[in-house]
Amino acid sequence: MADGGSGGPTDETTDAADRGPRMDRAGAQDDIGRQPGWRGVLTVAAAAVAVVVAAAALTAVLPQDAQRVVFHTPLLIVVLLVGTGFVLWRITFAGRPPR
Repeated sequence: MADGGSGGPTDETTDAADRGPRMDRAGAQDDIGRQPGWRGVLTVAAAAVAVVVAAAALTAVLPQDAQRVVFHTPLLIVVLLVGTGFVLWRITFAGRPPR
């Protein structure tokens, strides 16, 4: 056998796909630069909490008829769907260069 009889593949017979993805230093630096840091994560979390608290406070001061609309119609579901769609749209097109 050409590999000394060990039964394992040699460098010449190992497929490049078996080695896994290869990254150069510049590619690794680009990926690391795009990851959010703790400050960004905490800022987004604080903003989300502030929005929820503000919405609760606003809902509490609404008249009873307006509260009934908010709580007994699918308004909240529509707001969540629109918000989720917007976030997904932003994520999808955030990395693309403008045409």
